Amino acid sequence: MRDLTPLYRSTVGFDRAARLMEGARRMDGGTNYPPYDIEAIGENGYAVTLAVAGFEADDLTVEVRDDMLVVAGRKASDTNEDADEPVFLHRGIATRDFLRKFHLADHVKVTAAGLENGLLRIDLMREVPEAKTPRKVAIATGAPETAIA
Repeated sequence: MRDLTPLYRSTVGFDRAARLMEGARRMDGGTNYPPYDIEAIGENGYAVTLAVAGFEADDLTVEVRDDMLVVAGRKASDTNEDADEPVFLHRGIATRDFLRKFHLADHVKVTAAGLENGLLRIDLMREVPEAKTPRKVAIATGAPETAIA
């Protein structure tokens, strides 16, 4: 994990986002399966990419519950006993069930999710409501007109 201390000194408000990402890393109970990346895309975009080799799209669920992104993987068990199952001499590709949770900051919404080449990518966008966006206030010259009667 990178040291984000220099970021805290030169920006205002991003320390909360950095703490949330650090908290998400610790929230998983110490397990590091499946590994994941969190990427900043532009000013308001993010992407979470999880390495889920061996899982099909039907084995994965992506949900948003109470400002929490929940990603779960559960391999469907094959109940057909006549199926030819491979005999592994070494099994290094983990396909065990998992549950990953990421706390989402205010106004962050999931916009898309896709599975390609064993990577599950979840795109996120911070959509600040118009009432909360900064707006310019015109500065009049001379004596200000009072709006208070």
